[in-house]
Amino acid sequence: MNATTTPQTQYLQLPGGTIAFDDTAGPGTPVVLLPGMLDSRAAYRHLRPLLTAAGHRVITMDLRGFGESSITWDDYSPAAVATDVVALLAHLDLTRATLVGQSYTGATAVRAATLAPERVAGVVLLDAFVEQPAPGLLTRAMVHLLGSVVIAFPKAWGYYLNKMAMPTTKPADHERYVAGLVAALRTPGRRRATRGQVRGDAGPTGWAEELRCPVLVVMGSKDPDFPNPEMVADRQASVMNARKVMIDGAGHYPMADYPQATADALLPFFAEVA
Repeated sequence: MNATTTPQTQYLQLPGGTIAFDDTAGPGTPVVLLPGMLDSRAAYRHLRPLLTAAGHRVITMDLRGFGESSITWDDYSPAAVATDVVALLAHLDLTRATLVGQSYTGATAVRAATLAPERVAGVVLLDAFVEQPAPGLLTRAMVHLLGSVVIAFPKAWGYYLNKMAMPTTKPADHERYVAGLVAALRTPGRRRATRGQVRGDAGPTGWAEELRCPVLVVMGSKDPDFPNPEMVADRQASVMNARKVMIDGAGHYPMADYPQATADALLPFFAEVA
């Protein structure tokens, strides 16, 4: 399977709506990949083939409100999405799965692991906000302002993705992919989902206290979302007794701009937790 091949979409009907996912068979450890804010499971289009080539069963899931999941839900928070992850693990009867959460869904992966410890063998945090140092008043104001701009003008999200998110290199299909995300934000009803995510708490603290499985922290050294990416990674690693891997040159989406380096960081961890 190459980076442009998309597995067949499957759907899980839940009380609040429908979750879209795909499932690429493999004999190795099952891995569930969760995209970040305002994104779709195709965010892993360059990483997924590398993991399946290594023999892993790879499941990617669209978040409620985005991708091919239904748009209208009553809650779009990381905690709510964690219940969807747990439902998907049960639906697929997965045990010893590794959850990979990126950015907004780092908190989701942690929460899901505490809700269903019997089904989760490990957690990987990719440039995640969970358990980071508390932001100051100015940072909170800037985040709220950015969220308001994105809600009103989806093109602003495209500007961030094109100009800031990947400062050193971008995949060949980057512009086309970003254009698709911006178009998706203009879908009727999507503004409610966008508001639900950008104004939610993507960086809760204290959730890791009940975490009992191994954790791997992976962070891009050039991630523009953090003033000091390595300091955030160090804090996460300390709080969760985790291993840390910095990917030199990577931005906020290492699975897209540095997929091979990301796979090289993840695969040994998958083998260990298996």
